This record gives sequence, structure tokens and C-alpha cells, in this order.
Amino acid sequence: MIVSAGMNHDGLRMGDLEVSRVIVVGGGAAGSLAAIFAARNGREVYLLEKNEKIGKKLYITGKGRCNLTNAGDMEELFAAVASNPKFLYSAFYGFTNWQAMGFFENLGVALKTERGNRVFPVSDHSSDIIRALQKELERLKVHVRFHTAVAEILTEDGRFRGVRLKNEDILTGDACIVATGGLSYPSTGATGDGYRFARKVGHEVVETAPALVPMNVREDYAKELQGLSLKNVSASIYDGKKKLFEEFGEMLFTHFGVSGPLMIGASSVVGRILAKKELTLHIDLKPALSKEQLDQRILRDFGQNKNKKFKNVLDGLFPAKLRPIMIERSEIAPDKPINDISREERTRLVNLVKNFEMTLTGLRGYDEAVITKGGVCVKEVNPQTMESKRVKGLYFAGEVLDLDARTGGFNLQIAWSTGYLAGMHAGG
Repeated sequence: MIVSAGMNHDGLRMGDLEVSRVIVVGGGAAGSLAAIFAARNGREVYLLEKNEKIGKKLYITGKGRCNLTNAGDMEELFAAVASNPKFLYSAFYGFTNWQAMGFFENLGVALKTERGNRVFPVSDHSSDIIRALQKELERLKVHVRFHTAVAEILTEDGRFRGVRLKNEDILTGDACIVATGGLSYPSTGATGDGYRFARKVGHEVVETAPALVPMNVREDYAKELQGLSLKNVSASIYDGKKKLFEEFGEMLFTHFGVSGPLMIGASSVVGRILAKKELTLHIDLKPALSKEQLDQRILRDFGQNKNKKFKNVLDGLFPAKLRPIMIERSEIAPDKPINDISREERTRLVNLVKNFEMTLTGLRGYDEAVITKGGVCVKEVNPQTMESKRVKGLYFAGEVLDLDARTGGFNLQIAWSTGYLAGMHAGG
């Protein structure tokens, strides 16, 4: 039962607690892990979740398969972090990706590693991860309270004292772990509560923005390419002549612009600049071939189809949806006989294939973003414990912090690692 306490003139009545009581706000990845390790550490733990179940966002991660971590080495983990990687030194070494895998395997979840060192449950069901967390919370007798929203963090003399719930009840405690997530996927209940709590107790919150999110383009022909997936392409993004991003991978065209792993990863790198100005996307459709090799390939195709029209010899070069766009942008008449195509026109086609340009105009919204960039300023949080430097007994974990990484299981590893540290130190 949630224990309420009234207020007296001196502040909150704490009561005589034999065991440290830790309150965890938010039952996502970071909050669930924090609650588990606080309970394993002998604390009385209350996990407060405003939804009807834990792990609502976990359920949809990795397209419902839950890419729970990355099996790369430590260098790869740190290299994948876009914001404040040095802050994560103690967290990543305190609870490594291998420890995260071992944790879930010990809870009975069989795991597998796929391309790019991405780790998934063998079953391909995120529900297995959530069920394992749920069972461990039950085994440890964590007081999990659903449909329980926190209105305010209560402090006195620079120390955490309790939380005021939306129904006006007060739950007192020795420590509180705020693991409320960010603003991405509002359908999972993400409303940025943690930022409000942090500001109210004196924390700086770094400006937030959608991250790992598709991007809009200006060109109308994006609609004609909708649904087209391109594998093994190279993409670079420029601000004028300055290169901001370059990577190889898979992308997807949508009715509004570009998505897929390559573009979603790029958004995390260029997002803050793209919020202020348009950028240029350059796609190399045939990165395995040099311009000379590509020209030879086109010459060979043309030589085998001397009597055909230009529009009828591109089957081997481009997917069906891309052909009309490439014809239009090459400025070669579609009905022009192959024999009549000049060297200059062929060079134009080669340059187009190696540098297919689009104009990026902005990011999509939080409802399509995997994570949130920005959050509680990490300079005001102890990296070895996740405790606030402003309020004793108050901790932060997961996406509520100004931490984000590229796709591939790295963001969940941030959640597990920071949740572990907060859980191990809270109430100590």
C-alpha cells in the first residue's frame, strides 16, 4: 500500500524506516532495471508507472523485436554515443553490454547477435524482455504501482523527501530515481515529466529535439519514390561545402522524404543544424563503382541494347520506381535511341548516379522519433552514481538525461547502464 504522509510546519514527516525506501518514477528500460538493482541491494522499492504496464516503449523498439544492446567492444559503444560519451565512462564499465546480455540470459531470455553486432531475443519478441523484467520485479517484491502519475518531486534543505502524486497522496522516501524517458513516441505516455521535475528542483535542461527520426525533403518526386528501399548506398550530408555526415547502409524513401537506418542515424548527427537551416543530401547509388567503372558498365549496357530507346535500357541499373526520376534528372530524352546518346549525356548520367541530390528541410516530429536529444544537463549529475549534484537523494537514469546514441542497441545500453548505477547507489 502506498504510504501517505501529511505536512507539518517543519516539512515532511519521514517516519521511522528500518530499510531505505527508494522510489522509481517510470517503468521503462532504465526505471525497471534501477528498481531491480535497488531491490537486489536490499532497498524497499516503489516503482511508479503512469501507464497500465511496464515497458510500453520497449515493446515497440527494434520493430517489436527489441534490439536490447550491441555486442561491439567498448570503443564501438563510446563511438556510437552522440551526446556526452565521456559522462558514460563509469556507467558503461559499471554495467557493460556483456553484463546486460548476461542479466537477461540469467532471467531465461535466449539471445542472438545479428548484423552490426545488434543483440535480440532469439524469439524476436520484445515481450520476452518485458516479461523477464516483470517477473524479476515480482520475485524481488518491488511495489509496482500502475496508473500512478507523479505530480511533483518534494525536497527540503537540498535533500529529496518524497513525491506528490496526481491524486495528492504523498509517498515519502530516502531516494528517488527519475527514469521518465523523453518526448519521443508520445503514444507510449512520454510527456517530458522528468524535465519538469528537474527544472523545478533547480536543474538545467538542455534544449530537446527529436533524434533518430526520419527527415523531410523539399523535392516533390520523393512522393513518387515512396516505399522504395535502397540497400548498400552511401549518403553524405553537407552544410554548404562543409561535410557533416557520411555513411554506408540502407535507406528508405517516404511520402515526405527519407527514412531507414542510414537516414535515421544521420538525423542524430545533423538534427540540431537541420532545425535551423536546410542541408543537402548526396546519395551515391553505386558506391562500389568508381565513376570510370560505372561509365564502363553503362557503355556495356548500351552496347548490348544499341537499337533500344534510353528509357528501356535502365532495368539493370535502377529499381523500377527510380527509373523515371533518373531519366528526368539526367535530362536525356526518354525516347532517344541509345546510339544517339552523346558522351556528355552519358557523363551527366554517371554524375547523377554517383551524386543523387536532395534538399533536407527538417526533422519529423517526436511521434516518429526513436529517442529524444537533450535533457537533464549531465554536468549537474554525478557520473559515478547518477545522483543529482543539486539535490541529495535524487537520481536520474535513461533518456531523461542529455544522452543519445545512434541506432543499433546503444540507446538501450545507456538505459541499462545508467539504471544499474542509479539502482545500486540510491538509498545507500
